[in-house]
Amino acid sequence: MLTPLHDPTPTRAARLAGVAYVALFALAIFANFFVRVRLVDPGDATTTFENLAGDEGLLRLALVAFLAVFVLDVVVAWALHHVLRPAGVAISALAAWFRVVSAVFLGMASVFLFVVLELLDGGAPLAGLGRAPREVGAVLALGAFNATWLIGLVSFGIHLVLVGVILVRSAMAPRVLGALLAVAGVAYVLDTGAYSLLGTYADHEAAFTAMVAIPSVAAELWFTGWLLSLGRRRRRPPAVVSAAVPVPAGLAPGPA
Repeated sequence: MLTPLHDPTPTRAARLAGVAYVALFALAIFANFFVRVRLVDPGDATTTFENLAGDEGLLRLALVAFLAVFVLDVVVAWALHHVLRPAGVAISALAAWFRVVSAVFLGMASVFLFVVLELLDGGAPLAGLGRAPREVGAVLALGAFNATWLIGLVSFGIHLVLVGVILVRSAMAPRVLGALLAVAGVAYVLDTGAYSLLGTYADHEAAFTAMVAIPSVAAELWFTGWLLSLGRRRRRPPAVVSAAVPVPAGLAPGPA
């Protein structure tokens, strides 16, 4: 006989999503800003190669962190679906799928970091290549990582817009939070669009980064706090109401 597996309550799902979101923040900040941005010089292949070769262990830790983010994003998508589906099963499922797609693109992007490690190692398959081609190959692989991730962020941006719409329309959370999530989602989509369309994107990269970072950090931190707060709430036990049962007059006992 099969034992049915019960879905988590919205409270438990919110707790799981909130905790996973905290882990996501820590891992993404470490992998992207502490490692990738610090070691990679987009305008100098030689410096980038030397930085990566000198801190290969750190690069491997960043790769593991990105893979953990890939897995946790799927967990968050599943948990958020259970939190938000009381407001609408279809739109909640759609939001979850867009987040899963963005996670898949991050997983695909991480493959290029394995390519970078192979180029740094310069083992038997690359024995015929000199240092200069390996430097160029590493920079190209890092560029492919960034481009693949950016494509995934379009899907992530749509996920945030849908979550924002759910929160605004359902009033499950402060409507300002929903609006801010939607703004952050639009910023992600616009940033990838600008990266794809503008040949001079690098000249305006700081402005586009700020356009994405300010609303997304504010919205997602607030959203994480809301999820953790929701996850701490305990369901009140149902009140026991004692009510007299009316008895028809004809059946009421008379005086002894």
